Amino acid sequence: MVPGCIPFRPRLPVASVTGVHTEDHGQHADRGQQEENEEDLENCDHHVTTVTWPHRSREWQDCQCSSILCHNLVMLRNVAVPVFDQVAVFELGVICEVFGFDRTADGLPGYDFAVCAIEPAPLRTSSGFLIDTPYGLDRLASADLIAIPAWRDNDERPPEALLEALRAAVARGARVMSVCSGAFVLAAAGLLDGRTATTHWRDAARLAEMYPSVTVDPNVLYIDDGSVLTSAGSAAGIDLCLHIVRAEHGAGVANTLARRMVVPPHRDGGQAQFIEMPVVDHNRGDDLTSVLAWAQGRLDEPLSVRHLAERANMSARTFARRFVDVTGTTPHQWLLVQRVELAQRMLEETDHAVEEVAQRSGFGTAAMLRHHFFHWRGTSPQLYRRTFRTGARRAHSV
Repeated sequence: MVPGCIPFRPRLPVASVTGVHTEDHGQHADRGQQEENEEDLENCDHHVTTVTWPHRSREWQDCQCSSILCHNLVMLRNVAVPVFDQVAVFELGVICEVFGFDRTADGLPGYDFAVCAIEPAPLRTSSGFLIDTPYGLDRLASADLIAIPAWRDNDERPPEALLEALRAAVARGARVMSVCSGAFVLAAAGLLDGRTATTHWRDAARLAEMYPSVTVDPNVLYIDDGSVLTSAGSAAGIDLCLHIVRAEHGAGVANTLARRMVVPPHRDGGQAQFIEMPVVDHNRGDDLTSVLAWAQGRLDEPLSVRHLAERANMSARTFARRFVDVTGTTPHQWLLVQRVELAQRMLEETDHAVEEVAQRSGFGTAAMLRHHFFHWRGTSPQLYRRTFRTGARRAHSV
């Protein structure tokens, strides 16, 4: 055992990652092991994980050796991916690209990688082509990391043999991760009980409903809860895979791999910026339809419940109660959502300065816009525009 390390494998702190800038709490590998990549490390120090620390999970910070050894008593060398009929191609491809593609000639780490059939052949992907692999369920027993792609049906219980293999893997000290709706597999195995997890934002409510012992966070890109890791939808699997590489081999290696894959090593913001806000059915209450339409055309004006109530010819109290009955939310929350959506459209479709967007959407100041935009979208107006405005321009130029 390395001197200075505690004589057991501690459960990692929960790291819920949205890409925001925070100070480094030791989630990255020891920089002394990455001397040849010091420049890369220095350049990425402002991009680190957002970590929420339980009270009992700080012991490894005091160790005198590499944080890699403290996190994992066995370095990651062996990766297995269970596949099944109707497996999602993109999510499977993400895992194969990061861990299954041999880049050792470029000086990057290599892994003993296997795609493992957990059901009898033929296995057809969600895109219609067949997968042929010599490995079966027994191959999972030797894996340091088992990566679950998106599951085919959230309401279907996965095969019990797979669930037992996942439980056995965690019990022996291996890690398991999921991409997108693969979280339903980990939840079915009981591995998410008492943990915080994430999945695609469209599936988050269903996951929470089916597994009430799981705390579901639909806003983050991924969550590292030690031996169990979950990611949001589809492309967030890349973020989680790169996070694992970063924790194992250092930021320099993860940055180099990201460049090879032509993807950012970190992404700003969480899932919130991609979530479609629920559309209120304004026609459910005929007495409010005209008021809602009137308010939407005047979001840049100071609107209060009293103004809206007067427009509806109701008292403020009656109007507020009726509003909640019809829309499912309060007038104040509705106005905030409408203003955020208006600001979002202007950021995507116009070149207005942020200050002007704030005024036109009714927030008044750029500071107030940033506050509410971050609350609802998990990112800043500037970063949102950089992501979605650029994409729109490129699409129009093709």
